[in-house]
Amino acid sequence: MATAAAAVAARARRLIQHHFFAADAVRPDRAIPFEPGSRVERRTFERYRAAGAIHEALPGRYWLDLPAYDQFLQERFVRVRVALLFVIVALLVVTFIAARAVG
Repeated sequence: MATAAAAVAARARRLIQHHFFAADAVRPDRAIPFEPGSRVERRTFERYRAAGAIHEALPGRYWLDLPAYDQFLQERFVRVRVALLFVIVALLVVTFIAARAVG
């Protein structure tokens, strides 16, 4: 189930990225309308807006701030990497404890 949810979230991110990149909506004067097609897209879109990666130039017209978007992606990568390292350390601790209990 978690894998399916991750796939749906990744698809929403790709759809939003493509929407803005395909229209070259990367400056206020190139703002375009955007209406999320699903709840996942809505949450992703709102997350981008909260992070300052997507701005509303005029009511209902948005543009993607590339430097802020890049920063958002870098911060997300760091969070994922830290979480992965935490999981690896936890697995090593569990393995060590299990090996000590057996031996």
